[in-house]
Amino acid sequence: MARKVFFSFKYDDVQRVMNVRNSNVIGREQFYGYIDKADFEAVERKGDAAIKAWIDGQLEGTSVTVVLVGANTDKSKWVKYEIAQSLARGNGILTVDVSKIADLNQETTDCCALRVEGALHYLWNKEDGRTNLGKWVEAAAKAAGR
Repeated sequence: MARKVFFSFKYDDVQRVMNVRNSNVIGREQFYGYIDKADFEAVERKGDAAIKAWIDGQLEGTSVTVVLVGANTDKSKWVKYEIAQSLARGNGILTVDVSKIADLNQETTDCCALRVEGALHYLWNKEDGRTNLGKWVEAAAKAAGR
């Protein structure tokens, strides 16, 4: 079943996030929450209320939120807001460690401790996210009754 999925991440990890996005596991028409740096900066200049409105709009109609966790994701107030809003909407949630996906400099990081209570946590590289993300999304949706 095609699901509308929101991807939550800290912009520091955008190169790793693009690796997930470009894996074509989730069709682009079902992939929400990605914004390029120039567009985000334009929204950011309008203030916190505009950022919240953008996030809320992106979450509209989603059934699952995938939190892509890197080295500093736990420091992002916006990721925390996205998780809180996802829980309030009843979205299925899962976290995926993307820290071991190499960036453009072929460097990796260590994953921070961010987890969502009651949500499963997966390792993109070790658990073959390219093959399994769709299954993980479906399991999170079913666990949330979606």
